Amino acid sequence: MAGRKECLVLGFLVFLWAALGIEGKEETEEQTCRLLGKFDLNGFVDARNHSLVIGGLFPVHSRTIPANKSILEPVSAKCEGFNFRGFRWMKTMIHTIKGINERKDILPNITLGYQIFDTCFTISKSVEAALVFLTRQEENKPNFRNSTGAFLAGIVGAGGSSLSVTASRILGLYYLPQVGYASTCSVLSDKNQFPSYLRTVASDKFQSDAMVKLIQHFGWVWVGTIAADDDYGKYGVKIFEEKMESANLCIAFSEIIPKVYSCEKMQKAVDAVKNSTARVIVLYVSDIDLSPFVLEIVFHNITDRTWIASEAWITSALIAKPECFPYFGGSIGFAVPKADIPGLKEFLYDVHPGKDPNDVLTIEFWQTAFNCTWPNSSFPYYIDHRMNMTGKDDRLHAMSDKFCTGEENLEDLKNTYLDVSQLRITNNVKQAVYSLAYALDRLSRCEEESGPYFPGNTCAYIPDFEPWQLMYYMKTLKFTTHSGMRIEIDENGDVSGYYDILNWQLDDNGEVAFVKVGEYTFTDSKFELVMKKNATMFWNTESSELPHSVCTDLCRPGTRKGIRHGEPICCFDCIPCADGHVSREPGQRECEQCGEDYWSNAQKNKCVLKEVEFLAYDEALGFTLVILSIFGALVVLAVTIVYVLYRHTPLVSANDRELSFLIQLSLVIMLLSSMLFIGKPHHWSCVARQVTLAMSFSLCLSCILGKTISLFLAYRISKSKTRFISICPLYRKIIVLISVLVEIGICTAYLVLEPPRVFKNMQSQNIKIILECDEGSIEFLCSMFGIDVFLALLCFPTTFVARQLPDNYYEGKCITFGMLVFFIIWISFVPAYLSTKGKFKVAVEIFAILASSYGLLGCIFAPKCFIILLRPKRNTDELVGGRVFTIENSIRLTSASVSSELNNTMVSAVVDD
Repeated sequence: MAGRKECLVLGFLVFLWAALGIEGKEETEEQTCRLLGKFDLNGFVDARNHSLVIGGLFPVHSRTIPANKSILEPVSAKCEGFNFRGFRWMKTMIHTIKGINERKDILPNITLGYQIFDTCFTISKSVEAALVFLTRQEENKPNFRNSTGAFLAGIVGAGGSSLSVTASRILGLYYLPQVGYASTCSVLSDKNQFPSYLRTVASDKFQSDAMVKLIQHFGWVWVGTIAADDDYGKYGVKIFEEKMESANLCIAFSEIIPKVYSCEKMQKAVDAVKNSTARVIVLYVSDIDLSPFVLEIVFHNITDRTWIASEAWITSALIAKPECFPYFGGSIGFAVPKADIPGLKEFLYDVHPGKDPNDVLTIEFWQTAFNCTWPNSSFPYYIDHRMNMTGKDDRLHAMSDKFCTGEENLEDLKNTYLDVSQLRITNNVKQAVYSLAYALDRLSRCEEESGPYFPGNTCAYIPDFEPWQLMYYMKTLKFTTHSGMRIEIDENGDVSGYYDILNWQLDDNGEVAFVKVGEYTFTDSKFELVMKKNATMFWNTESSELPHSVCTDLCRPGTRKGIRHGEPICCFDCIPCADGHVSREPGQRECEQCGEDYWSNAQKNKCVLKEVEFLAYDEALGFTLVILSIFGALVVLAVTIVYVLYRHTPLVSANDRELSFLIQLSLVIMLLSSMLFIGKPHHWSCVARQVTLAMSFSLCLSCILGKTISLFLAYRISKSKTRFISICPLYRKIIVLISVLVEIGICTAYLVLEPPRVFKNMQSQNIKIILECDEGSIEFLCSMFGIDVFLALLCFPTTFVARQLPDNYYEGKCITFGMLVFFIIWISFVPAYLSTKGKFKVAVEIFAILASSYGLLGCIFAPKCFIILLRPKRNTDELVGGRVFTIENSIRLTSASVSSELNNTMVSAVVDD
């Protein structure tokens, strides 16, 4: 197993040196693998007289100096850009280890040393440091032993995700525990690739989820992303975009900030921010990588943007400067919880380059902090070789003309190193060291035969233990920090907890303040975003109001989203809802169809009850028809009163006055039945109206038929001059009775078998419910009114023939005209009825009923009433009737109040009253 691991690392070393441009030389005598140069690594080492050593990787510099292409000999790159924040992290690790060594409850009788290297925030330096942890550079063959000669227990670091990924791929070969304090890349949770990596900072999968929830909370849907060109930025944005897509939110643009400065790539990112309509932008990038981009945003004067910050830069003093506030003020982002570390501030102040002339980092810190040159120093702070996209050379002088005296006061400094107000990542460094210490403590307290290792429940012992044995305790580690926070590392090496949500604001002194405005809690069972109710937010907008970041404004209620092909779902057209459909809420994808009894209002944002249409009493048309119906009934009653008062006069007695009374009764029923068609239809009114109308028609027409038969026979007598065969009045009443009984039978069957019902007609008009009566069986309805049509057809020809009967009073002609009016009205009714809808359809039927009733009333009874009331002298036996010289001279001829002379012979219609 060990041989296999050595081969793997040996192969990796060959690849590494090839990548660094180091060429191996072939030895003619013997082919061996040997290191041709030493790594240029700076840091702090204290390994003497210590049982164990903990390694550390921190970004004390921000970049390496580009190699001089004229030098052919391979060299390890030097670093530039002193990072006060990284220097503080390094010092915190030293302070924590010293604190652990002073404690008696953790690792008693065991002291910890440290070997800490500067990674310069570059992958190459991280690899160099990882290899130094495993082997001495002087050896021509790797022996995978710490270069100090002490036993290496584990590593704390490295600062960035890409650095941790690189180091872990080497350290993981030997299952050497590595505890990260700032590397949040989600890929590090993959134990197949990184079996020995753990961390005290949360994975980006939680941060990405928190960002999406924050965006949803403020109602933003159109967001840009900018990521660093490394594992941290790419994996972070990848997870963020996936969660945005699942939340139906959109990415306006996605750009990369280059690790190695590129004018073209930087310009592309700046142009994306400037030209996009997105006013909210997520920055998944470390403060070191973000710094050049900030300068370009300031140079191009890009304001009115809200930046969502990742934990890597939200509290970075490198970015949070007053001069950057007009451009990045109002930034909102997530930060790991902060804590106070007792004694750290004093420890940080206990730094001076005079203590150790070989302490390169402290000398450079002093020179950079006070902008001076340490006397006799061969360690200048190096030139900044970057050049921004404006073409302006940003290079610094290699040396300062001012010499350091050593009397400079650290309390006069205002930089990140001495700022202990926001100890967040710094606190994670402390917890990372304690994680290794607590695991070692548990390992040291193992009792034989009660250990976790098989076979035999054996224990491991300090310092002779394998890295995988320590990993057993690391994977099940649980402890409480000095601030009371509970640390539990899960099977993926991740921790749960919460983020502080911070907002950049200016304090009273004009400095950038990180104001806590909420929290995002993430545990195994809880994922919750909570914003402070009374928190004051600062927004970097012209109106200082909440930014509005959308591709297309939400479609107002009454419209729906229309997809734009080839564009994100947040870019859409707003299409009005179709009739009968509504959208109640802004931004609905589909319009909802209204219920059966509802219709959309004019704005299409609410379903309203459909207008129920029927011919009502309180509207002008309905009221007019009611008046005409009642008036007609009153006129018929007046005629009846006249007939009752003058019932013994010849004119009333002529041609069967009982039939006349029955006709008047049927006309009253007919006129009043029209009122059943007016008003809201009910079951009883639907049942009664057609039946009542049919019965009244049947009674009226059968009575008229009785009269017309008498007139027809009288006409036949006048023409043939033969013996008149009288038709008995009883027979005429039997005709009426039979007709009415047949009608009653059909109506009864109609009501029993298939009665009419109230029906909501929604087909004629979408916006209205036409409340009408469904007449049920068409066959029964046709049969019912078919009887009336049959009676009318019998009446008309008989009266038409008898119209030529010569009388003083032409009742035959009057009935003929009445039937003509009746036919004209009802024949005209059919096309008019079929061509109208709604309440006007009912009004047409009522009008036909009233018109036919008034027609019969006027044609049959108006002439008689005229004579009775205005020409009473004509209402005598001599004028109304007379004798006819026929076979039976005793028969009196009364032709419906008619007396005339025909060929010197008096003839009258033979009707024995």
